[in-house]
Amino acid sequence: MGRAVQEKVSATPAALELLAEIVADHGPVLFHQSGGCCDGSSPMCYPAADFMIGDRDVLLGHIGGAPFYIGAAQYDAWKHTDLVIDVVPGRGGMFSLDNGRERRFLTRSTLCAVPGPA
Repeated sequence: MGRAVQEKVSATPAALELLAEIVADHGPVLFHQSGGCCDGSSPMCYPAADFMIGDRDVLLGHIGGAPFYIGAAQYDAWKHTDLVIDVVPGRGGMFSLDNGRERRFLTRSTLCAVPGPA
């Protein structure tokens, strides 16, 4: 079930607050980022028991105790970034638990230093 890397995801206080509200309503959750994964894309938030993690999904870390996965193709394209999960006004993805709360999770990214040739 998925592979893990060094913690590469964090969350703003606003994202942690929204996550706490969702967990209070739905119990344990997980995040999955597929497609996009650049500034402005939306991670999906699902009940932990309702989402099947694939063998190639990558565990980027945890936010607010919730695991955060990314699809393998996205990880390969964005492995030199750290993701910061934030909240903005709007509607979440159709199946994401932030939908209908008039706030949604948003992925922002920061480029990490990549070692050059020796």
